[in-house]
Amino acid sequence: MTKNSHFKIYLVGGALRDEILSQPVVDRDWVVVGASAQDMQELGYRQVGKDFPVYLHPETHEEYALARTERKISAGHQGFAFDTATSVTLEEDLLRRDLTINAIARDEHGELIDPYNGVKDIHARLLRHVSPAFAEDPLRVLRVARFCAKLKPLNFKVADETMALMKEITQSGELQTLSVERVWSEFQRALTCPDPQPFINTLRECGALQILLPELHALYGVPQRAEFHPEIDCGIHNEMVLRQICKQTDDPVTRFAALCHDLGKATTPSDILPGHHGHEERGADIAEALSKRLRLANEYRQLATLTARYHTHCHRALELKPTSVLKLLGNLDAFRRPERFEQYLKVCDADSRGRKTFENRDYPQADYLRDALRALQSVDTAFVAANAKAQSEDIGEAIRRARLQAIKQFIKKYRNETPD
Repeated sequence: MTKNSHFKIYLVGGALRDEILSQPVVDRDWVVVGASAQDMQELGYRQVGKDFPVYLHPETHEEYALARTERKISAGHQGFAFDTATSVTLEEDLLRRDLTINAIARDEHGELIDPYNGVKDIHARLLRHVSPAFAEDPLRVLRVARFCAKLKPLNFKVADETMALMKEITQSGELQTLSVERVWSEFQRALTCPDPQPFINTLRECGALQILLPELHALYGVPQRAEFHPEIDCGIHNEMVLRQICKQTDDPVTRFAALCHDLGKATTPSDILPGHHGHEERGADIAEALSKRLRLANEYRQLATLTARYHTHCHRALELKPTSVLKLLGNLDAFRRPERFEQYLKVCDADSRGRKTFENRDYPQADYLRDALRALQSVDTAFVAANAKAQSEDIGEAIRRARLQAIKQFIKKYRNETPD
């Protein structure tokens, strides 16, 4: 910004937090004190915010926001009136922020302005709210949960008084005012963290998981057969599966599918517990409904539903008949979508290892199905189709027979080469 005597510009928020923590700084945000909307426009800044004035720098494209205060006027995350008068001070602007660790500023001379002891809380590894106004915005429950996941490697925890406010928000009914897009945005960002589980645990602790993601909450307390699941609790198993999938990939689509793989177990009739016959189909329906409710992209919905429906098929892969292997690969559309098939196999591997005492066991089923697909891909379908056409045969059936024969040969070879 061009220097002007009545403007003061400060670097604020996450960039300073991450600098102090010696973490990579991804984005830098600025607050401008003493400037008006007209001032910003005259200097060539482009306004991007509708609710309050946020401007993009004409060269760096970093965000510059006018210092502002806010006042709650109605329910929900957007129920605020903003004041961006030139008289608003830096301290007033920082006071409206969520956490003390995000309410730090630095002036042009490099001096930190920390009126709410954010640096102290950074060193103490505490996520603490700046003011009681924290409770006015329900989105902050999700933001704190996401920070728990983001900062888990640094051992941050939620301050007791902040957790108490999060529970108050949950009990107030304000969480229900959040749009599904807002909920999914925070959930998706948490899924990209090295360990997303603290996001779920924090929401569960304050009661928000039952409201925002009831499908995941419902798994806790549901028993499983101890000989197959020594951890017994379905919710704990889901946590272990998430931990295992995070070792394999940072892809949020695959991680989401891992969280959805056993959703059907929450609806198992009580008279057949701790067994879960039919949970796969029930789980696929729940994963489909959850994906639609959160308005997820097709890649999330499709992998989640396919994995829920067919993960136990993968576990039994070595026992399947050739026709069943061919049908499974067809249902997964593995021929046309090998990348998604690989995501599916990773979730199945994580599901197998995500059990107490099973963490380091081999999972040969995944490689078995990979090799089976390669055997099918070796079939020259163009040649088979041309030959069928020449003999006036059904082309689709001819290709199916050729693939079935390839699977039979693969299984015969595999069983002959595998020691009893």
